[in-house]
Amino acid sequence: MMLVEETQVPEAALPVAELKRHLRLGTGFAEDDVQDAVLGSFLRAAMAAIEARTSKILLQRGFVLTLNGWRDPSAVSLPVAPVVSVTQLALVDRWGVATVVAPELYRLEQDADRPRLAAQGTALPTVVTGGAAEVRFAAGMASAFAELPADLAQAVLLLAAHYYEYRDDTSLGQGCMPFGVTSLLARYRPVRLGMPQ
Repeated sequence: MMLVEETQVPEAALPVAELKRHLRLGTGFAEDDVQDAVLGSFLRAAMAAIEARTSKILLQRGFVLTLNGWRDPSAVSLPVAPVVSVTQLALVDRWGVATVVAPELYRLEQDADRPRLAAQGTALPTVVTGGAAEVRFAAGMASAFAELPADLAQAVLLLAAHYYEYRDDTSLGQGCMPFGVTSLLARYRPVRLGMPQ
């Protein structure tokens, strides 16, 4: 299984102005935007860390999931949520030739933690030996930062500020995340009850 982000969050969608206010950076200077690229990179890093911790995509964008076969021929769990739509299912043979599957043969089962691509009938189309299935889908909680739940937006700003404040510190342990951020994310972490599909 391999998940690839096909589209990135555009620069204009990053809440750089909100992070500047959060950090209480000075304004009214000729070089107000000199930190924008750095702040944008910390925002991207904070969003990526939160998405990895929660398996929830914050801002909508496109992904492709490549699978070498189905564990369960009737449905496959998608690794992130919430999935807005499945845009394409293609079967790739061992020579790399892709065949698009008719949308009538599958459906999206939406779920807060484990959305699934399910067969309309008894089974998803067969993946040939040496081939793969490519599932293209759009996922994300919001199309703009202002539309995110307030606690997630605050967690992004807190973590980006933490990265900014400690940008030169190399002594922090791997996986270090401020308590305030982890407490804000607690309700979004998926509950694991058994083996994932």
